[in-house]
Amino acid sequence: MERKVGQLTATALESVRYDAQTGLVPVVVQDQGTGAVLMLAYANREALKRTLGTGQAWFWSRSRGDYWHKGATSGNVQRVVEVRLDCDGDAVLYLVDPAGPACHTGEYSCFYQRVEHKGETAEETRTSHEAVTAWDDAVSPAETSHTSAVNGEEVTRAASSDNDATCLSEALDHLWTVLTDRWEHRPQGSYTTYLFTHGMDKVAKKVGEEAVEVAIAAKNAVQSEAGKAELAEESADLLYHLLALWKLAGLSPADVCHVLQSRER
Repeated sequence: MERKVGQLTATALESVRYDAQTGLVPVVVQDQGTGAVLMLAYANREALKRTLGTGQAWFWSRSRGDYWHKGATSGNVQRVVEVRLDCDGDAVLYLVDPAGPACHTGEYSCFYQRVEHKGETAEETRTSHEAVTAWDDAVSPAETSHTSAVNGEEVTRAASSDNDATCLSEALDHLWTVLTDRWEHRPQGSYTTYLFTHGMDKVAKKVGEEAVEVAIAAKNAVQSEAGKAELAEESADLLYHLLALWKLAGLSPADVCHVLQSRER
């Protein structure tokens, strides 16, 4: 029986146009859940056959001159959901479900560096980089002096900082609205979409990691103002991931509020 991954069968290998000199074809790897482009590599006919046969990404390493089973050493394998050819047959697309970062640097995608163009400040470049590799729609401080970003989800601050409870309530209310929108529409390239796609285990792990970061930052906050700023950042990260976990679990902020109210003394 002919093995098939997605739309490209072993028979379709005959349609691939390999480079006449190297015998290779470029392979674009894309996360099938988020739509993010993860990496670019090369494959020959045998590498494509191994991909189709095993359901995991195989390439040809030009630097080592050998076959490359992605994740064989690191554990960050890429389960191939579908393989496609472009219209000319001279490029291949792997749609994958990644088990970990695609980049050897530990980044989610190899395409994490943004080319700075004329008129863009270093701060704007840094913010844009963070938006791509970590959060959703992070804004540059230059764009508005009245918004902050909790993991890239824009949160409008209360007009006055005098009422801290109101500020936090409005921020979390807006964040919940954005999370609900991400849950329903799953826009490509969104970090929130990435979390929802990978499910409870992924989000629960992130909540645990962020809780530890908050505890560490709290100890530093006692010693300096910089430590307090760090604690605020880590707390925002924790709240974001906690609300994402609630959304996955089918829990609403009202459910938590009811428990808090029941504990009033």
